Amino acid sequence: MKFDTPQTLKKIAGLIHARFVGDPDFLVSGINEIHMVEPGDLTFVDHPKYYDKALKSKATTILINKDVDPPSGKALIISDHPFDDYVFLVTTFRPFEKAVSAISPSAEIGEGTIIQPGAFVGNHVKIGKNCILHANASIYDHCVIGNNVIIHSGAVIGADAYYFQRRPEGYKKLETCGRVILEDNVEVGAMTTIDKGVSGDTYISFGTKFDNHVQVGHDTYIGRNCLIGAFCAIAGVTRIEDDVILWASVLVNKDLVIGKGAIVLAGSGTEKSLEGGKTYWGIPAIEARKKWREVAALKMLPDILQKLK
Repeated sequence: MKFDTPQTLKKIAGLIHARFVGDPDFLVSGINEIHMVEPGDLTFVDHPKYYDKALKSKATTILINKDVDPPSGKALIISDHPFDDYVFLVTTFRPFEKAVSAISPSAEIGEGTIIQPGAFVGNHVKIGKNCILHANASIYDHCVIGNNVIIHSGAVIGADAYYFQRRPEGYKKLETCGRVILEDNVEVGAMTTIDKGVSGDTYISFGTKFDNHVQVGHDTYIGRNCLIGAFCAIAGVTRIEDDVILWASVLVNKDLVIGKGAIVLAGSGTEKSLEGGKTYWGIPAIEARKKWREVAALKMLPDILQKLK
């Protein structure tokens, strides 16, 4: 998330009553989780396993729970509880805004767009031209919808990321400040849910079509002209390249890449990245021809065992 106006290091540290290392006037342009950071961003780290990754990332301000020397060109904010302070900054710079009507007065709606009764359009949403939002579709705050987009009944665009830190007393939510962006000519099936990015964007590219009851996790990128079948579940921070087809009930684990033109057959599940241009099947998903040979071999096994008796 980018701030409307860049903030100084001193001001950010003051908001969370923390000590800082660096020029008080050092500028912070936004806040981002580690996998989405850009120069000018603030990110947080609270575990020794990830100190080095955060300090060497593109982020230029690091909210950290250890005294270290800042890398060249970067600033530090020293905090006993980086996770909690990061959440505080998110809710400070992008607080929850109560809806005052079914279609927010701050929403921008393009010419020719039809919004059916019962649909909800949140604050600061942007919707392009000639779209259709069917009854009871919900577009959460700050989402961006392109032209000629169809969103069917019960779909939810921009729900919070499913992201929690476990504590002795329960789970602490990492508050979400990202968006969902749908490019032109996207179609979203009934009861499909696309979660916004934790701090960046969940991005659906031109011409991609979703069937009903699909779940897309936070910070996922889906390329152009993909087909996503009913009941697919795509975990967060996944990259699906152009022209991919996921048939019904495909499960995709987090942090994976599904290559351009890959086809994953119905009922499959994958825990690793898949090369483009091939067809996959099974749990775990492997090339379909190999999987079919495995199935054929298994069918022969009882006869083989019988002959060995």
